[in-house]
Amino acid sequence: MERTFHIKSGSISLAATLHEPASLSGKAPAKYPLVVICHGFVGSRVGVNRLFVKAARDLADQDWAVLRFDYGGCGESEGEYGAGGIDVLLQQTRDILRYAFQLERVDTSRVVLLGHSLGGAVAMIAASQEPRIRSLVLWAAAARPYEDITRIVGAQRYQEALATGHTDYLGYQLEKGFFQSLQAAQPLSEAANFTGDILLLHGNRDDVIPLDAMFHYERELRLRQKGSSETEIVLGADHTFSSVEGYQKLIASTASWIKRQTAIPSNLAV
Repeated sequence: MERTFHIKSGSISLAATLHEPASLSGKAPAKYPLVVICHGFVGSRVGVNRLFVKAARDLADQDWAVLRFDYGGCGESEGEYGAGGIDVLLQQTRDILRYAFQLERVDTSRVVLLGHSLGGAVAMIAASQEPRIRSLVLWAAAARPYEDITRIVGAQRYQEALATGHTDYLGYQLEKGFFQSLQAAQPLSEAANFTGDILLLHGNRDDVIPLDAMFHYERELRLRQKGSSETEIVLGADHTFSSVEGYQKLIASTASWIKRQTAIPSNLAV
């Protein structure tokens, strides 16, 4: 079952869609694990080539609930993307998580945060600050948001933002403060504070966020005293895992890992 609604974050409402496990339809209330998806830079909860729609439906078919949402100014949400900084994206992520943890049928001990691209960097920082998140999945995550985003928008638009206070990128007005906030965003440093388990997946044909980003995360995560990390290169996949084969590898590896993370020990199963 899928239902769309809005979640309040500050003065705006964020559009969200909840996918509930099909196997629970018509059954007595039961607790289920939940995956929360954070989309990337100027993206939406649909995703390029419907990446997040497909992923949510495939995961729901395997008995997980999935909550995907649009950041402010993206998709169907209110607000203006780029008017604030990464701190706004982090606050919106916290507000979504707060809502998720209050859902009646969600098992709050089995909530997984999943982030793609810039949403991966945001998810990394958010997870490091939210002790209830014990499992994190990063798809082609940005490791150095400032360098990554300024490269994506291009030097001319970045310089225009610095000189005039804003720039137009694909119809999004990105303000100078947005870029400045990215300089303070350090997901690699925050990785050391995350004590849960993490899965990193990255396509070897990603020409948006270099594959090296995954290895930078891996290096930082392996220095931790607590929490496991697993990495996988998705051969043939681009930044949005747009090929059929690339997507199938991505979702299979993600589902397998989440299944292990959210499994109820046999001695606790009813």
